[in-house]
Amino acid sequence: MRSILYIVAVILIIGWAIGTFAYAAGGLIHILLVIAIIALLIGFFRSEPTV
Repeated sequence: MRSILYIVAVILIIGWAIGTFAYAAGGLIHILLVIAIIALLIGFFRSEPTV
């Protein structure tokens, strides 16, 4: 499940980067960035400690 969150986060960050340069979607691009950061944080906090 954690790897899926990272994949989604990377896709959203790439979409944000493309949209930032294109200026086509306006505020939607920043929403994608926020969702990507949230997905990364959820993946980070849900990760199981490797001991």
